[in-house]
Amino acid sequence: MNKRFEITGVVQGVGFRPFVYQLAHRYGLHGFTKNNTTGVSVEVEGDPKEIDAFIEALQDELPPLARIDRLTSEEMAYVGHQSFKILDSDTDNTRSALVSPDIAICNECLAEMNNLEDRRYDYPFINCTNCGPRYSIMHKLPYDRPHTSMRSFVMCEACKSEYTNPLDRRFHAQPVSCYECGPRLSLLDNTHKVLAEGEDALLLTVRSIQKGDIVAVKGLGGFHLICDATNSEAVDRLRERKNRPVKPFAVMFRDIDTLKSSVQISPEETNLISSMEKPIVIVSKRVPSKISDSVAPKIDRLGVFLAYTPVHYLLLDLLNVPLVATSANKSDEPIIRDSATLIEKLGTVVDSVLDHDRGIVNANDDSVVQMAIDRKITLRMARGYAPKSIKLPFQSKKKILAVGANQKNSIAMIFDDILILSPHIGDLNSLEAFEYFERTVETFKNFYEFEPEVIVYDKHPEYMATKWAKSLQMDQPNLHCIELQHHYAHILSVMAEFQLENKVLGFSFDGTGYGDDGTIWGGEVMIADSQHYDRIVSIAPFKLLGGEKAIKEPRRSALALLFETYTLDELETLRSTTLAQFTKDEITMLHHAWKQGINAPLCSSMGRLFDAVASLAGVVHLSSFEGESGLIMEQYVDKNITEIFPFEINDGVIDLQPMIRTMVQMVDKKEIISIFFNTLVEMIFSVASEHTTLPLVFSGGVFQNRVLVEMITKRCKEENLAFYFNNETAINDGGIALGQAWYALHQDSDL
Repeated sequence: MNKRFEITGVVQGVGFRPFVYQLAHRYGLHGFTKNNTTGVSVEVEGDPKEIDAFIEALQDELPPLARIDRLTSEEMAYVGHQSFKILDSDTDNTRSALVSPDIAICNECLAEMNNLEDRRYDYPFINCTNCGPRYSIMHKLPYDRPHTSMRSFVMCEACKSEYTNPLDRRFHAQPVSCYECGPRLSLLDNTHKVLAEGEDALLLTVRSIQKGDIVAVKGLGGFHLICDATNSEAVDRLRERKNRPVKPFAVMFRDIDTLKSSVQISPEETNLISSMEKPIVIVSKRVPSKISDSVAPKIDRLGVFLAYTPVHYLLLDLLNVPLVATSANKSDEPIIRDSATLIEKLGTVVDSVLDHDRGIVNANDDSVVQMAIDRKITLRMARGYAPKSIKLPFQSKKKILAVGANQKNSIAMIFDDILILSPHIGDLNSLEAFEYFERTVETFKNFYEFEPEVIVYDKHPEYMATKWAKSLQMDQPNLHCIELQHHYAHILSVMAEFQLENKVLGFSFDGTGYGDDGTIWGGEVMIADSQHYDRIVSIAPFKLLGGEKAIKEPRRSALALLFETYTLDELETLRSTTLAQFTKDEITMLHHAWKQGINAPLCSSMGRLFDAVASLAGVVHLSSFEGESGLIMEQYVDKNITEIFPFEINDGVIDLQPMIRTMVQMVDKKEIISIFFNTLVEMIFSVASEHTTLPLVFSGGVFQNRVLVEMITKRCKEENLAFYFNNETAINDGGIALGQAWYALHQDSDL
C-alpha cells in the first residue's frame, strides 16, 4: 500500500520531519517526507497495518513544539520506494508555513550542559530542535540558517554532522553551534569598552552582581536589567536609576525548588512555571523570604520565572541567588535588543553589559501569566507563546490586518484559514515604540508574503495605530478599512479564542476606550455576536478630573464621584480620606472644573471606578504604575465578608451613588474593599439573571484582577453557567487585534 499525507500546522522548524523519519523506520515503511508551501508532505509504502500504526503514532507522539491542525490522506499508486528519505523543501515554502516561538532550553540540552564529558559542557548557546531561538533570530521564511542571524557562523564538522543526521536531536536545528563555531560572550562597560570575553566575561559578570552592580544581560528576545534579588541596596539602586519607585520587578530562579522557598505555588502554577515556555507567573509571596522587600513593595504577590537560556543557568549556578530580571527599556519604549542602543539609552542605569554576537532580529519580551483558581489569565503574550497561530473554522476570502490598540499593542493577520497573532509590542506612546510597531508589521508581511486587502483599527481617532491605518488607506484607495469599537473588540477576542459563533453576554471592563458617543467607555455590558453588538448596560458616567491626569491620581476619580453624589456644602461635613488629599482651595477649583466640564471628560470606566474605591478606602491616592489600585486592593479582600453595597440599575445604567454614600460612612479598609468586590460580582450576575440563555464572556484589563476572576468563576460554577475569559490570549488591550480580526473575518465576503 502507498499512502500520501498532507499535514498543516506548526510542523516546520520543530523537528517534525526527523520525527516522521524515525517513525517510518520504526514501522518498516519506505517513502519520503518534505516541507511544502503549507506544511509537510509524507508518502509511505508498506503493510497497511504498519501504516495505520504509523499514522496513529504520528498524531499521538508529536515533538514538543509541533502541532497538527489538519491531516488529509489519499491512497496513491504503488511506487516501490527502497528506503525512507527526507527530501529538500519545495522552493516556495514561505507563504503559510507557521513561525515557531522561541522556546526555553530543554532538559536534554540542560543535562548535556551540566555533563563534564560533553563537548558542550557549560556552553552558553546550547540548543537543539526542541528548544532555543526561533522567531527572535529570523529574517524571513523558510526557517533555514541563511535566513537567520546565525548565517555568519559557519558550522564546524561536528555540528554539521549532527545537523545533517535525521536521527540526531539537532537535525536541522538552525542555531546549532558549539565552542568551536558558535557565538561568543563579551562583557562591556557602560562606555562600550570590552572588559572580558568568553568564560572570563561570565565570571566577571558574576563578581559584578555579587558586589551589588546592575548588569544588562542579553537573553532570547532582548536584554534584562539584572541584580541580586536578595540585596536590597542593589534593588533600591536599580529603582533609583530607572526611576521606577514601586512597580514590582520579576525575579528569575534557577530551579523550582529554589523558587518554592520564596513563593507559595499551587500544582497548576508549578506546571506553568516549569512549562517549556517559561513565562513570568504572578504568585503569592512566602513570608519570610530571602527576596528583598524592595523587589515588590506594598503587595503580597511576586512575578517569578525560571531561567530559560543557557546563559541564565550559568549565571544562577555561579551566583546561587535569585536575580531581579526586568526588561531593559526606557518608559514607553520597547525592550532593547542590541548593546549599542542599550548603552546609549541606559548607560547611566547599568554598570556593565553581558553581550554576545548572535543578533536579535525580532525583539520579544517575556510573557506574563497568572492562575485564578483553574483559569490561566494571560497578561502579556510574548516569548514562548507568540507568534501564535489559530486555525479558523473557515477560509477567509480576504487578507486581513488588524492593528490593535494604543496600549499593550499587538497585531493580527488572517489569510486562508489561519490567524496569526504577533507577540506583545507595547504602548505606542513614543517614537521608538511606534517604529517597533511598524517594524513588526513589516516582519510579518515579509514572513507570509502578505499584503492586506482589509485593515481593521480602533475607533479612537488619536490612537497611533488608527492614524497609521488611515494613512495607509490614503496611499492605497482599494484597501478596505473597518473601524471597530474598543470594548466590542474585547468581547470578540474571547469569541475568537474559543471560536464562539452565537450570541453572548459580554462584560467588557477596562480603563479607557473610545465609545460610540464620543465619551470614554470602560464598564460595558453587551449582547454580541461576531457581526453586531448592543450595549445594554454600563456604569453611570462620571467626569475624569484633569483628563489623563486622573489615571495617575486615583484620588481625582474618587473626588469626581463625591462631586456626583454630594453638593460642595455637603462635602464640607464629610470626613473622607480622599478629601484629605486636597486643600480646600483645590477642592473648590476642581469642583468648578467639574461643574463646567473643563478638562473633565465623561467616562463609564470600571478601571477608574477601581481607582476611586482605592482612594476612598485610603489604600492608593497616587498611582505609579498601571493597575496598581487593583493589585493593592486584592490583598484587602476578606472572603468571610459577604455584604454588598446598595446599587440600582435603571434603564441600563448602574447608579453608583447609593454605593458611594454608604462607602464614605465606613473607615475599615478591608470592609470597604471586600464589600466593593462583592457588589461588583452582584452587579454582573444581576444583569446575567436577565439573560439566562446566553453564555457569559469576560474581557478587558479589569479582569487581570485575580480575586475578581476567582469570585466570578466560583459563582458561575455554583450557578452552572457557561462562561469564558481570555485564556491563551491577552485579556487586556493586547487582545484587541484578535477581536478586530475576528470581526473582519465575519463580514460579508464582498468587502
